[in-house]
Amino acid sequence: MTTAKTRFTPRKSIIGMVHVGALPGTPQNSTSVEIIAAQACEDAKVLAEAGFDAIIIENLHDRPYVAGPKLGPEIVASMTRIGLEVGAVTDLPIGVQILSCGNKHALAVAQAIGAQFVRVENYVFAHVADEGLLTEAEAGELLRYRRAIGAEDVMIFADLKKKHASHAITGDLDIGQTAVAAAFFRAEGVIVTGESTGEPTHPEDVAYVRDKFPHDRPVFVGSGVTPDKVPVLLEHADGLIVGSYLKENKDWSRPNDPRRAEEIMNAARDFRGF
Repeated sequence: MTTAKTRFTPRKSIIGMVHVGALPGTPQNSTSVEIIAAQACEDAKVLAEAGFDAIIIENLHDRPYVAGPKLGPEIVASMTRIGLEVGAVTDLPIGVQILSCGNKHALAVAQAIGAQFVRVENYVFAHVADEGLLTEAEAGELLRYRRAIGAEDVMIFADLKKKHASHAITGDLDIGQTAVAAAFFRAEGVIVTGESTGEPTHPEDVAYVRDKFPHDRPVFVGSGVTPDKVPVLLEHADGLIVGSYLKENKDWSRPNDPRRAEEIMNAARDFRGF
């Protein structure tokens, strides 16, 4: 079993998504955690073999999502098992995201499996999302929880103006001001996205956030990454999170495609020279 992970240091890094299958108790679940974990391991191996710098395990297929406190313990248990099995087949750094707004849940899983970061929704300001009203910014309670469980070595990367959400109630705050707030509330990194999964992230948004967010902390792109956009986005981003492009025809139900993973990494290597 792999125990020593490469330390994740964002430096024009490419992070690949492992979209785990629908977990027990969710509407689309049709198989055991054992099989779901095996499929996740295969997706992780594709990313490792292509040369990705890190991976994120995420319960994308649990939709329609429930938020935060409504997430059951079976989700944490399943993601922990999956994370441990993924960690046994690759020494890549691992991140965890649990939808929707399962930020404490993800932090607990990350600590249990030795993951190095979590991706967090609703870190600063409230949102109106497709799963409902997310009324509480997470930063204050989440950092206190991280301290309480001794997980302070797990980095928090916070989404800004979360995708799949309306931001009318914070319409007087632009994405740069949101980045400043995330920095003030001690996020170790921030993520800029398009309006929904797979939708392009505007390079000008990335540049603006990079200007506003402390330069010793990373800015990531979190949606719509394709090989032709890699060099444009990496001009200002410290890393790119790739998910939809890895699937044939952007069909999220399909496994990660080795050819598409290689296309992303070839574009990254051309840009960064390694």
